[in-house]
Amino acid sequence: MTAHTANTSESKTVVTRFAPSPTGFLHIGGARTALFNWLFARHHSGKFLLRIEDTDRARSTPEATEAIFNGMRWMGLDWDDDAVSQYSRIERHANAAKQMLENGSAYRCYSTKEEIDAAREQAKADNRPTRFDSPWRDKTDADWPSDAPYAVRLKAPREGETVVNDQVQGRVTWSNDQLDDLILLRSDGVPTYMLAVVVDDYEMGVTHVIRGDDHLTNAARQTLIYDGLGWNTPIFAHIPLIHGPDGAKLSKRHGALGVDAYEEMGYLPEAMRNYLARLSWSHGDEEFFTTEQAIEWFGLEAVGKSAARFDFDKLANLNGQHIRAASNERLTTACVARYTLREGQEMSAKQKTDLLAAMPSLKDRAKTLNELLDTAGYIFATRPLEFDEKAQKQLTDDARAMLGELTSHLREARDWTTEELETITKAFAEQRAIKLGKIAQPLRAVLTGRAVSPGIYDVMATLGRDETLARIGDQST
Repeated sequence: MTAHTANTSESKTVVTRFAPSPTGFLHIGGARTALFNWLFARHHSGKFLLRIEDTDRARSTPEATEAIFNGMRWMGLDWDDDAVSQYSRIERHANAAKQMLENGSAYRCYSTKEEIDAAREQAKADNRPTRFDSPWRDKTDADWPSDAPYAVRLKAPREGETVVNDQVQGRVTWSNDQLDDLILLRSDGVPTYMLAVVVDDYEMGVTHVIRGDDHLTNAARQTLIYDGLGWNTPIFAHIPLIHGPDGAKLSKRHGALGVDAYEEMGYLPEAMRNYLARLSWSHGDEEFFTTEQAIEWFGLEAVGKSAARFDFDKLANLNGQHIRAASNERLTTACVARYTLREGQEMSAKQKTDLLAAMPSLKDRAKTLNELLDTAGYIFATRPLEFDEKAQKQLTDDARAMLGELTSHLREARDWTTEELETITKAFAEQRAIKLGKIAQPLRAVLTGRAVSPGIYDVMATLGRDETLARIGDQST
């Protein structure tokens, strides 16, 4: 019994690759695949390559290619060497098919599409497998028609089994009588995906092919192509797909968006790396970790077989942790850029200074950069402020009167600091024999226009003496 087994020997230098088709955005599943390849290569001090599989000229676009580049850059997944266009290597793929013709591992197939379709329909009617068995498999050059177009097909073994020792799925076998003579080169001379991938991976020196488990059957077929070319196979690792929180196939309602959408929603790239790394891979019970830690810990042995579940709440919570861990300067820079894009104008120098000063309190509860920027809205507001519905309810006649009384106490502050402002406000509440919230809530409303904000003393300190007193004065009686 003949067995074709994928080689699992280690190479001195680990080389991984990410090979997306440029037919749309870089989606979450692709980003996770790219991340796993990147982490594995960086963990082993190897190389991570990027190949754009653009042989489908009808669907591949330069815009989609650029979207993939931008998504990779935002994710922080830098690749080694120049990105490779698969289309640019078509001649090399075709030469490999000719090489297989010459060594007998492939053959010319002159069957037309109509003949193939008819054979499959007949097989279906006879309740037989619809695999096409070409009548040209064992023909010689004496039988070939002159000047007729032909496809080049793999001469797959009919007996034995093909084995892939997968680093995630374990030992997977296929009976060779279930594997068809797949087309390597179409009759128009265009190589197929299966052939192109094998040739490119081999000639790019890829040692580990890490990809979604929807490609697992491809590993068997590609192993036969490697055999036909006399090449060692890479080490395969087929990772489980990502599902929605309900266990169904990931869709747009679950979050199957481009990574650019997550950037627009205000997620940090390090949080996306952290969260995506945890989908099907783990390091003990660690949930929050840095990219440096992920590189240090990552290994294929810790990748599970079960489909991962995408959860927006977990992503948001993790993003909030990364926001709190980020430097105030970095978050300010990110918010300035986001503000400019959203408002169509630059922040003033004072607004930037105030934003940086307020950042410790702003980032305390924010889960996204958008939330953070929204919470900082009081810094950019101009008098007279507009109030949301809940803030308006706080500004009763009694509250306005209290604010007027509080103003005279605030004017006496020697140092406009959170500590002194808190002391003055609490003393005022005690003097009036009221709970602190009775004055703090209308004070928050009058200063920010909202019923929810960072700590009110932080708000006052950020706005400064003059602006704070002016905003209170606009509404107090």
